[in-house]
Amino acid sequence: MHIGGVFNVAHGPGRILCHCCGPPEDGSPVGIMVRMNVLADALKSINNAEKRGKRQVLIRPCSKVIVRFLTVMMKHGYIGEFEIIDDHRAGKIVVNLTGRLNKCGVISPRFDVQLKDLEKWQNNLLPSRQFGYIVLTTSAGIMDHEEARRKHTGGKILGFFF
Repeated sequence: MHIGGVFNVAHGPGRILCHCCGPPEDGSPVGIMVRMNVLADALKSINNAEKRGKRQVLIRPCSKVIVRFLTVMMKHGYIGEFEIIDDHRAGKIVVNLTGRLNKCGVISPRFDVQLKDLEKWQNNLLPSRQFGYIVLTTSAGIMDHEEARRKHTGGKILGFFF
């Protein structure tokens, strides 16, 4: 057992990298980051680029959920057009920013929302009435809360933007 600095890791078969040993000699991979929530990463990238005043942002990897979320944002004019680039790997998306977006974020875990509870979520997540949208995934597809109300369907909350 090695105890030093911040690390307290076992040497040997666990193959955990600590500050004194360096990478294992057998070339086994160490320190590979696994993306837990690609939608959260994408929305964080858009938020950061918007804050910095960028005109475009590159999002990778590409996923159907990200594309549908961006489509809802584009429909309401919060972002410009976006282009999906197929690189025969995970894909990329180039999003044109308009400067209209104040904040967007993901809600994790994806809470179930019934139609009658939608008002409560609006009050908690959005800054005011008639401003911003909550994005839901429903049996009828991914849509904003106003469309879900029109279609009389509930679902799970993906995120929000305003």
